[in-house]
Amino acid sequence: MQHKRITLFAGHYGSGKTNIAVNYAMHLKALGENVVVADLDIVNPYFRTRDSLEDFEKAGIRLISSEFASSNVDLPALPQDVYSILDNPTECAIMDIGGDDRGAYALGRYADSIKSENNYEMLFIFNKYRPLTPTAQDAAEIMAEIENACHIKFTAIVNNSNLGGLTTAEDILSSVGETQRLSEITGLPVKMTSVRSDLVNNLNGKVENLFPLTLQKKIV
Repeated sequence: MQHKRITLFAGHYGSGKTNIAVNYAMHLKALGENVVVADLDIVNPYFRTRDSLEDFEKAGIRLISSEFASSNVDLPALPQDVYSILDNPTECAIMDIGGDDRGAYALGRYADSIKSENNYEMLFIFNKYRPLTPTAQDAAEIMAEIENACHIKFTAIVNNSNLGGLTTAEDILSSVGETQRLSEITGLPVKMTSVRSDLVNNLNGKVENLFPLTLQKKIV
């Protein structure tokens, strides 16, 4: 699976973008890349990349996140270290963007630099089992809102349709058609379909570009 130096993950609240960002960072590290993860989600969601800090440290992955992440403090502040990503071309950067257009505003301040380097991909995380994105048309509207907020266009789609620990292989198969419709509406390719690791064998040969996931654990 080809990748760019900077990968941006964005999507609707609860789409699972943080879990994919964490797994993708581990994937790139396994390929031998020098990986940094930046948490730009300032809207204080339930899951944070910081919940995987211990795993990142063991793997040798650098994490940039607000000192208020995983706390009860909700401030629209971003760590200054984010700019180091733009200045160090030797690192593969994963950027976890806030949900919807409100969270995507934070990315806007880096948009010009990211587009100027032109070595990035921005992936929309689609989960058809979330209440506000059950159809391709609904998802396309969310995509447009995010693009307008951050001033960067999406380059591909990730099908992350799931029901958490209750997800079955049939649920994944049932999501393929709507994901393809989203691809047709937007003109963007489907980069991968993420799936819980234990379901991969049931879907091999049935779904293209499977990306195995280990579900992130929440630190409480």
